[in-house]
Amino acid sequence: MDRRIIFALIAFSVAFPLVFKIGLPNRVTEEVKDVYDAINSLDSGAVVLVSFDHEASSLPEIKPMAEAILRHCFSKNLKVISLALLAEGTAIGDEITRNVANEYHEGYGRDYVFLGFRPQSTAAILGMGEDFHRVFPEDYKGSSTFELEITQNIKNYDDISLIISVADGDLPSYWINYAGARYHKKIVIAVTAVMATTYYPYLSSNQISGLVGGLKGAAEYEILIKKPGMGGKGMDAQSVAHTVILILVVLGNISYFWSSKKKR
Repeated sequence: MDRRIIFALIAFSVAFPLVFKIGLPNRVTEEVKDVYDAINSLDSGAVVLVSFDHEASSLPEIKPMAEAILRHCFSKNLKVISLALLAEGTAIGDEITRNVANEYHEGYGRDYVFLGFRPQSTAAILGMGEDFHRVFPEDYKGSSTFELEITQNIKNYDDISLIISVADGDLPSYWINYAGARYHKKIVIAVTAVMATTYYPYLSSNQISGLVGGLKGAAEYEILIKKPGMGGKGMDAQSVAHTVILILVVLGNISYFWSSKKKR
């Protein structure tokens, strides 16, 4: 088979599910359900802290997870304080938070806020446990956090009900070690698929209360909130593309053995 045909088949198998809804079955795992339950158990008006701890290269996995989690938070009328502990996550976190908040007609400074980036992640996490306003005296726009309705009464982690780290590296470990172990805060994480296995020991030891892993985790979360998004479409695209690849591998082997038999 001409390789151009193979490339065209793979391109079509990826593009078709992204354009047209297929809705292949997907089982919701326990760790993703735990994240859903952790957010669902919060009272209306509770404050959640969402940290965008990732780089731009992981956006295809990070964005569907973050959007699904934020949609759940805003649908529950929770107050969302978001920030970034990696510089590349700053503009991404601001855009994702703002876009999802606009879907639910949430007001900036009242229902949500984006604080921006802080370097020295360990110092920032520990600092918020003592004095939130010392670490973030201003938000991303330069407005005083003392004056914004959502942050003016936040003193430290005692005023925050849940911490959510959306990450592609080891920064969730810092939240676990410092905000979790030292200040006894409840933490859930959403990480790329390649990093998910790193955090299962934290899950089994109850150091985190739930885990959303990669695009599959995003698709599962979309099922739970009954809000289809790019997670489900992305999983459909992967599944169809993998099926086409397997079929091509089988056909290639059949062709090889048939040609070998003819030669003999």
